[in-house]
Amino acid sequence: MTGEMDKKYLQELSAKYKEELTPLLRYMYWLEQNAGKDTSTQYDGGDNAPGTMKFPIFDNTLISFVKEEDKTSFMDRNYVYVYSRLGLKTPMDEKRAIEKATIQEWNVLCGILTRYVRGGMTQSYLWRQGMSESIFYLVILKMKEIVEYWDKPLIV
Repeated sequence: MTGEMDKKYLQELSAKYKEELTPLLRYMYWLEQNAGKDTSTQYDGGDNAPGTMKFPIFDNTLISFVKEEDKTSFMDRNYVYVYSRLGLKTPMDEKRAIEKATIQEWNVLCGILTRYVRGGMTQSYLWRQGMSESIFYLVILKMKEIVEYWDKPLIV
């Protein structure tokens, strides 16, 4: 009986995750196509403003994705705990954690995503790294796979 209750609980949890994940799926194709790329440019004021400090200009789709993601319950302000508990230090560590994640480690996926989404708001290199290391794409893909395992396939 306990196994059946656990399965039912995980299916209900998956349905909750699915509701918040669905709007993000419209970015899947773009994230996949741009995974491994730097989707920002450096603006320096051009010829009109020599000596102006450079700052990054990000792709509009990335900005939309980040804003949409930031509104979800996937954002975990205690993400630093996930990193310290798992000893995540490099993008390779993060990729291994993403690959191994199951529904029970959903908080790991949320922690990694939060580091890049929220962290990138003050440290722009994180958005750039999230794209160049394919972290955004891999996390959303893994979340989709987990939800589909417990429910039916999601339409992208």
